[in-house]
Amino acid sequence: MIVQQKSGNIHSVNTANKTIDYVAFEWYETNKRIQIKKSAAGREVTLKFMSENPCLTQGDILFEEEDYIIAVEVLPCECMVVSHLNMFDTASVCYEIGNKHLPLFIENNDLLVPYEKPLFTMLKAQGYVVKLEQRKLLTPLRTTVSPHAHSGGESLFTKIMKLTS
Repeated sequence: MIVQQKSGNIHSVNTANKTIDYVAFEWYETNKRIQIKKSAAGREVTLKFMSENPCLTQGDILFEEEDYIIAVEVLPCECMVVSHLNMFDTASVCYEIGNKHLPLFIENNDLLVPYEKPLFTMLKAQGYVVKLEQRKLLTPLRTTVSPHAHSGGESLFTKIMKLTS
């Protein structure tokens, strides 16, 4: 079966009397345009999102018939959970993570980052509350702002720090 677009999410449609067959994805696979996966029931699913990034998330419907749905299941992974942050600390942590070009996710008031030992050690040494947990990375924190200064201007980080002090 070839899938070229999503057709909704199981959380926004009536799934009563329908069998839901899940296809498991690691968090880093949710933005891949072309891949071949197997559903829990063993059906082969080929994803070919040629015109756009699929941005798959938990419950996205890949295929639907009258009584059958194939949906996305994002698997939990080991991640760092940074919590109990004020505005200043949030800006500092986001800046550090962004400088390392690591993906950053948000859930409630927690920042989530896929586990990386050097960053974990650094954040702990700086006094942040950081835990290791198995979590689903579902909500990426995205920005289109360039964080670096150009020709004598202030960086985005400097501007944020001034706003929080």
